[in-house]
Amino acid sequence: MVNWLEVEVKAKVEDVARLRRKIKLVADFIKTESRGDDYFRLEGKGYPSKAFRIRDDGKKLVVNFKKHLTHLWKEGVVVKREFEFELSDGKHLDNFLALLQDFGFREWVKKRKQTEKYLHKKDKRIVIEINHVKHVGTYLEIEYLAKEKDVEKARKKILETLAEIGVTKDQIDNVGYTRRLYEKGVKDRKYFITRRKK
Repeated sequence: MVNWLEVEVKAKVEDVARLRRKIKLVADFIKTESRGDDYFRLEGKGYPSKAFRIRDDGKKLVVNFKKHLTHLWKEGVVVKREFEFELSDGKHLDNFLALLQDFGFREWVKKRKQTEKYLHKKDKRIVIEINHVKHVGTYLEIEYLAKEKDVEKARKKILETLAEIGVTKDQIDNVGYTRRLYEKGVKDRKYFITRRKK
């Protein structure tokens, strides 16, 4: 089984219409989608060192967690190893939530995101997204799935794409969305998946 790495960069967007025009010159629009991510952490105070999410895209529920490979970070481009599995139905979700509770995990924050997805015309492995994150703002994300031996190539492609659409390195902002929500004190508890199950 190939273990892909997620090579990516993020930047805050001030002029969405201008960025969208530039993206369409180099990439093809694929789709718009809404995602709801419920993040869980072990009980405790402060910002957690580790957390994972259950993503609900309206069709399926996927458990996801990422390991930050900081030794591969360079020039503002971050690298993560991603792990995920699907919860196939409501019974599996109920059982998984019961397991989490028994192990001391608690639902921590809800991230709600509207995404415009594009694929680069010259390299379909380059995914470009405009993400509007509730309570946080609008961000550009460029992602490239790569094997570890190809991380440098992926980084180069991402930086080239940033230049193509007029985003400079000083505009890169890789602070996580959950960190932004935490700093704002936003949890959006009323949208928690655990609350919906009650």
